[in-house]
Amino acid sequence: MKKWLKISLIVLFLLGLGVLIFFVKREENRQILSKPEIFIQVKGESAFLTKNELYKRLDLAGLLPKGLQAKNLDPNKVEKFILKMSEVKSVRVYKKIGKEWNIDVVLRVPIARIFNSFNETYYLDAEGYKIGTSNFHTARVLVFNGNIQDRLNNENVTQIINNNYLKSIRKLDDMYRISNYVCKDPFFHSLVSQVFVNEQNEFIFVPLVGDQIIEFGTAISDEEVDVKFKKLKVFYEQAMPYEGWNKYGVIMIKYNGQIVCKKK
Repeated sequence: MKKWLKISLIVLFLLGLGVLIFFVKREENRQILSKPEIFIQVKGESAFLTKNELYKRLDLAGLLPKGLQAKNLDPNKVEKFILKMSEVKSVRVYKKIGKEWNIDVVLRVPIARIFNSFNETYYLDAEGYKIGTSNFHTARVLVFNGNIQDRLNNENVTQIINNNYLKSIRKLDDMYRISNYVCKDPFFHSLVSQVFVNEQNEFIFVPLVGDQIIEFGTAISDEEVDVKFKKLKVFYEQAMPYEGWNKYGVIMIKYNGQIVCKKK
């Protein structure tokens, strides 16, 4: 008898708990949510998206309606909308206890700005993805212009380097190799500001210091880029102090194993 009494009490307790959870959940779903708390993470100084701008975009898309009930919040829908923004690397949308919900955003890090032959301009990020430009934000990064056929809606760097045909017709992967090296090297980051692509698809640097140009040539592999930059650094550190910064008009490092200089 006592055993059945215990079982009955346990069943009643579980039923009561289930009913309580049901009503608590129902009331929680009916709650009107507050404005989401947005956290934006970005490395470096170039933030291409602010909290206010994201609020405005969500509002225009109808994702922040007045009187939004908890049951009508669709985190996946909000995440998909934000991930379509080219400046966003990742996003997480989640509801907290009560009326609060959060949006955590990680932004892409621009390392180069590209002006192509079609009057388009866009940024290239540290992972080889393109970022659309903004009327409100700019980044102080390496600038590429000249004979550039890579368009904003073309493939990203990862797609190019894994496709032999695309590697033969695109230059985005070459520009990525150069800009990735420059942004990681303090010496070249402070030296090179602009890169021109000539009709032969060779890269020409315009330094911030001195009155010369640097004919870099091609950049078809990480090894080639590394060798050329190391060779150039040795020249600047060992030869320039003796020859003077304004002696040469052209410094050519495009040839294997040598540096050729032309006087002004």
